[in-house]
Amino acid sequence: MFGYYIIIGAIALFSWMVSARLKSKFAEYSKISLRNGMSGAEIAEKMLQDNGIYDVKVISTPGQLTDHYNPMDKTVNLSEAVYNQRNAAAAAVAAHECGHAVQHAQAYQWLTMRSKMVPIVNVSSTMSQWLIMGGLILGIASKGTSIGLYVAVAGLVLMAIATTFSFITLPVEYDASNRALAWLKNKNMLSQEEYAGAEDSLKWAARTYVVAALGALASLLYWAFQILGRRE
Repeated sequence: MFGYYIIIGAIALFSWMVSARLKSKFAEYSKISLRNGMSGAEIAEKMLQDNGIYDVKVISTPGQLTDHYNPMDKTVNLSEAVYNQRNAAAAAVAAHECGHAVQHAQAYQWLTMRSKMVPIVNVSSTMSQWLIMGGLILGIASKGTSIGLYVAVAGLVLMAIATTFSFITLPVEYDASNRALAWLKNKNMLSQEEYAGAEDSLKWAARTYVVAALGALASLLYWAFQILGRRE
């Protein structure tokens, strides 16, 4: 069990380092102004048009690094800084979110699978810990019965679904970045320096999803050992 805590500590430390590095990279590349003078919103609109997508709106959303694509109402939501600024970091984020819109338009299988899982993941993420803890407590209180075990295993199944969702997110995010970078390069939207900044920004952003997936897996394995190890 001590080894588990070492792994969790390492993942937590790595997560903090990646998050800090990501913020640092975005701050750095936000200082590289685009030679074409286009804002993040304009970059997004052009990428959508170049891909024949005319039913997706580009809108501004409050906050920092709150950028996302919403397949339900077909909107590319860009944080205020990305929406208005005209730099390599803004171009990278805007193009990446449009990459998700292109995935949606082309029925990219991993995005389709991920979208179908969202409703159940919204429930499982909230309920799994409660069921697991409740099951363990119930198992202690009701000696000699399997009720607590069944409840805890149900929570473990829900946690496994959420963990699977985290790993399905990886190809979705990496593919969106690849689509964004390919478009930026093929359309000659950025200079060599600007492109290098955009590419580096997206690489660090993708690593945050890798860390999240590893953390989810570590948590799942921990609770699996805790629950299934009590059967004896």
